[in-house]
Amino acid sequence: MSADSNPMALYEQLRAQGDAVREIKAQKGNKADVDAAVQLLLKMKADYKQLTGQDYQAGRPPTDAVMNDEDHDDGDDQVDPWNVSTSSAKGVDYDKLIVRFGSSKIDQELVDRIARLTGKTPHRFLRRGIFFSHRDMHQILDAYEKQKSFYLYTGRGPSSEAMHVGHLIPFIFTKWLQDVFDVPLVIQMTDDEKYLWKDLSLEDCHRYAVENARDIIACGFDLDKTFIFSDLEYMGASPSFYRNVVKVQKHVTFNQVKGIFGFTDSDCIGKISFPAIQAAPSFSNSFPQIFGDRIDVQCLIPCAIDQDPYFRMTRDVAPRIGYLKPALLHSTFFPALQGAQTKMSASDANSSIFLTDTPKQIKNKVNKHAFSGGKDTVEEHRKFGGNPDVDVSFMYLTFFLEDDEQLEKIRQDYRSGALLTGELKKCLIETLQPMIAAHQERRKLVTDETVRQFMTPRKLRFNC
Repeated sequence: MSADSNPMALYEQLRAQGDAVREIKAQKGNKADVDAAVQLLLKMKADYKQLTGQDYQAGRPPTDAVMNDEDHDDGDDQVDPWNVSTSSAKGVDYDKLIVRFGSSKIDQELVDRIARLTGKTPHRFLRRGIFFSHRDMHQILDAYEKQKSFYLYTGRGPSSEAMHVGHLIPFIFTKWLQDVFDVPLVIQMTDDEKYLWKDLSLEDCHRYAVENARDIIACGFDLDKTFIFSDLEYMGASPSFYRNVVKVQKHVTFNQVKGIFGFTDSDCIGKISFPAIQAAPSFSNSFPQIFGDRIDVQCLIPCAIDQDPYFRMTRDVAPRIGYLKPALLHSTFFPALQGAQTKMSASDANSSIFLTDTPKQIKNKVNKHAFSGGKDTVEEHRKFGGNPDVDVSFMYLTFFLEDDEQLEKIRQDYRSGALLTGELKKCLIETLQPMIAAHQERRKLVTDETVRQFMTPRKLRFNC
């Protein structure tokens, strides 16, 4: 059986073979070639049925590689665009998630290749496996080696006025990618999504989008290369964007979105159609002010892996509507202060370090709420050491402390018992306080006019 018994990989191979059969027939290939291609397709369909228990259906990925958690032996891990939880204090098992989602691990070879092509030290998120999984990143780099550019796409679902430090992760990394590759970026603010999913007014959702845009701009993005847009504003003003939404909608069935996203008959029709809106920025001609009518500029999407179902759907549809598949870089989740069993939430003030928190609030939250991997007493801790793998303060330092040697020394000292829990928390506090204070100062400089400039459709600096 092919594809190493990976249902999603076999599904992708089947889809490619179906395309190959259609191409041979369209080119009026000889009968022997057509028959051979069809026989291989039939064999692959039989293998797929044996492996998954399902008949192959174009456009419908295998359900055991999508969202049906009860079919997996991943413990109690639940990962979808709206919920992330696990029973393990270490957090989600990302190796299993790669297998389940059918993505590829970011290995040292890929990290080294990025370093070689950019001439830059890999970002700490790459060095430490925080961005750990990808789809087609080598394809992006192959094109880049041939002086063919790409563009970046990421986003934010604005559910509250204040963002927390976990929300910064994709933007910190995207900013680095923009700088080292010198490429344009589009940032989607899904205020429409939050209206559909949350008990919020349209006005509040849009206001949150604008306020969150201030925090995103404060990350240091280049105005000449960055377009931030609100769905509630841009889709109604861009026929090209809406046309792509409709194309995606036509090629995804209700049964497919139920299988991918877990929608039920009681969900509003807005939720069912929304995935097409998140898919549309993956296609360059959704932004004619940047790319004109070009469809040959590939998209790279840095995002947390819980967003992958949207883009598995997008990648399946893309070739059927004549577009390039987007490539992806997936990050791990930023844990709540109370532990890695769930990701940080904007709705629970004590689970999060907010970008609006004062130095005193940061200190109090870390000291009172950050889950510890230390022992119950100083004596026990000195004797047996702590566990950095479950300690939230250490986890946060892996995200924000730049110095690899310093981080490794903290790990070893904590594990040996030389470093106490209180001292580890102090290290984190001293890392977070200046970082968040600096962000707040940059945000103060973001005026209404600055936001308007970033959110105005316009030509970006783009070298193809």
